[in-house]
Amino acid sequence: MAQFIGIASLNFILFSGGLDTNWTNVKPVFWKGFSLSTLGVLLTALSLGLFVWAVTDFTIWEGLLLGSIVSSTDAAAVFSVLRSKSIALKGKLRATLEFESGSNDPMAFVLTLTFLSIVISQDASASKMIYLFLMQMIIGGGLGYLFGRLSKLVINNIKLDYEGLYPVLVVALMFITFSATDFLNGNGFLAVYLCALYLGNHDLIHKKTILKVFDGFAWLMQIVLFLTLGLLVFPSQIFNILGIGFLISFFLILVARPLSVLISLLPFKMIFSRKLFISWVGLRGAVPIVFATYALIAGIDKADMIFNIVFFVSITSLILQGTTIGIVSKWLGVALPVNVKPKTPVEIFLSEDAKTVMTEIKIPENSIPVGKKIVDLNFPREAIISLIHRDEEYFTPSGFTVILPKDILLVLADNHKAMDSVYECLGLEKH
Repeated sequence: MAQFIGIASLNFILFSGGLDTNWTNVKPVFWKGFSLSTLGVLLTALSLGLFVWAVTDFTIWEGLLLGSIVSSTDAAAVFSVLRSKSIALKGKLRATLEFESGSNDPMAFVLTLTFLSIVISQDASASKMIYLFLMQMIIGGGLGYLFGRLSKLVINNIKLDYEGLYPVLVVALMFITFSATDFLNGNGFLAVYLCALYLGNHDLIHKKTILKVFDGFAWLMQIVLFLTLGLLVFPSQIFNILGIGFLISFFLILVARPLSVLISLLPFKMIFSRKLFISWVGLRGAVPIVFATYALIAGIDKADMIFNIVFFVSITSLILQGTTIGIVSKWLGVALPVNVKPKTPVEIFLSEDAKTVMTEIKIPENSIPVGKKIVDLNFPREAIISLIHRDEEYFTPSGFTVILPKDILLVLADNHKAMDSVYECLGLEKH
């Protein structure tokens, strides 16, 4: 039951993270994030697994299983800590960290299932591991993109009577994406994240409402996750693993994570202090604890001990790293001064006073926008149509509103450059 609740909650958390991720910011750091979320996760799992094998009575496969379970950074933890502390970072650090944390769970999940099958049967081969990984990633990635395109069409073409029903529709599409991908042996977590990433970077009906609702869902699901998983933990058992728990936590934080980050980022030019900061923001949260439930359900010999160690490592990471991110960012010189801190695209989009330039645009007959729905105009993100004057009446349009000849659009934009983009997408000359 805890595993089921955990998987459902992770869907909401990853989907919300995907919606909030701006592709324009992610694109320049895509390969860095991809390297961290694949090679970085693998190196973390291997180095920590070998360490656990060396200092405990775990077999090498049990050690690698434990290493795999805690190998990925937690999207919920990274998203919530960076946003709740309003930390502004230099360069593309924030985009790198959020993309890594949102996309590295699939790799950790595949490694966990692989080493768990080896612990159980002892007959898994390297070729089977590679095949499982490729199948999960290719199917998950492909279906995530396809369901993203399909979801956009469904959202923008189904006319619902109430605005509040659109987030409900998106929840249904999210679970369909995960279930269909998982049924076809793909990685459902990757599919959900990519589907949301696609939707978050395209025009949707009532997009602001959907973003706000899923932001609330993400916070709620983090609470549900920790409450549910906490019910599986017995303090008396945690006390029994304090010594080895601290040893594994410190090795993960101070050796395994930094080593994997430095090796993963070797091909890329990046200041050393920024690499150190990325290694410090290797927060573990509820995701590793959810993965640990697979060992419990499989009933392997050291399942209870693995679960307790993973829980202890996650809590230690959140307390030690999560509370010191602000201090470390200033110490390493990667934080922006408060007075120059930029707003994120999502903060700008959700703010009530974001638009500063206003103009009226009259639509001529036979012009490009005539007969099109607003959602199909590819309007720039920094601008909105606030009102439409038609037949001596003013009304607030929705994404379904069709533009007619002689309409007068009241357009609000962040700046004059955005307003120029409005005229360009409408195919009109600026007067």
